[in-house]
Amino acid sequence: MTEEIIIAGFGGQGVLSMGGILAYAGVMQGKEVTWMPSYGPEMRGGTSNVTVILSDEMISSPILNEYDTAIILNQPSLDKFEKMIKKGGTLIYDGNGINRHPEREDINIYRADAAKAAASDLKNPKVANMIVLGALLKQNPIILDENIKKGLEKALPERHHRLIPLNLKAVEKGKEIVKIIREV
Repeated sequence: MTEEIIIAGFGGQGVLSMGGILAYAGVMQGKEVTWMPSYGPEMRGGTSNVTVILSDEMISSPILNEYDTAIILNQPSLDKFEKMIKKGGTLIYDGNGINRHPEREDINIYRADAAKAAASDLKNPKVANMIVLGALLKQNPIILDENIKKGLEKALPERHHRLIPLNLKAVEKGKEIVKIIREV
């Protein structure tokens, strides 16, 4: 099994950290992993994305032109990456700030209003990225829950380990709130 994932949004939305946590969790699960970030010099507020590949076999290259799964957190990323999802692939997006919803009819589309749930239900907007990660894991359980916890322990600095329970709660919230828009 190989899963090629792009995670994209504005800098500051936790795109790179979500990819890092997913990558560390993959390593903890014994998978071959690549993590390749891309961001402009502006970082916060500019667009950023990260490619994560999880595989049971050796990965030949971290550079991809199309993806099995796209996790999208803003309109510019949707505009850029929707067309790069493989036919039959998956798009998961946060509806916050999206004014043109996904249009493809040959991919699975799921929506998780993570920014809204993070602010209202969990009272911490910084965990919206983990809510979207939970939505991914509900639709495609490529990583076991215990390895997400291990990934958080590796990805977060020690001083932030007190936030791990909140992040795990956010993952569970994502599994609860994800909505099917279209399945092929």
